[in-house]
Amino acid sequence: MGTPETSREPCPDRILDDVGGAFGMGAVGGAAFHFLKGTYNSPSGARLSGGTQAVRMNAPRVGGSFAVWGGLFSTFDCTMVYLRQKEDPWNSIIAGAATGGFLSMRQGLGSASRSALFGGVLLALIEGAGIMLNKVLSAPQNMPMMEEPAPNMAGVPGYPMGQMPGQVPVPVESSSSSSSSSSSSSWFGGFFGGKKEDQATSGGSKTEVLESFDAPPVPSFEYK
Repeated sequence: MGTPETSREPCPDRILDDVGGAFGMGAVGGAAFHFLKGTYNSPSGARLSGGTQAVRMNAPRVGGSFAVWGGLFSTFDCTMVYLRQKEDPWNSIIAGAATGGFLSMRQGLGSASRSALFGGVLLALIEGAGIMLNKVLSAPQNMPMMEEPAPNMAGVPGYPMGQMPGQVPVPVESSSSSSSSSSSSSWFGGFFGGKKEDQATSGGSKTEVLESFDAPPVPSFEYK
């Protein structure tokens, strides 16, 4: 996911793009605000006409003000990109401060300074919020995948093999009882006839194959 600086249009086209976007945003927002205001202030029976008249009178003005602010901001932003030769949030912060001071220049130096400070702080908050949003959205993509350990792999110290600290131990059937019984039978077998049982089992499993290599004589029907 790209940052807001890298996802924007290149600098010559950025000015026109921002002017159009700012005009549309100001026109739509101003139309909604002034329609509600005109409807509220109009007399009963003429609220709809009063709201539409307020929209026609004020929405283009608000859109033009937004377009002027967006155009100046993009111009100062492109100037900072050309002077500093890099794209970072400082370009937007300086451009916001310069735009606020330039628009309030006719009201005096004090008003221009306050507007420049307000514009710089506002753009710093916007850029900080954008960076935090990008980090939050890109965090799940960089999380490592948790893999369960294989049964034959060594586990955590203090836990059985293949078991993690949060897992429930699984009972494993062991052949200790069978091995102990077989060992005991083999130990006692030497004294109580274990050899006879072995011979019996071996004799029972032994198979004898009778083979005859002498073929029977062929009968002869000749008269003697």
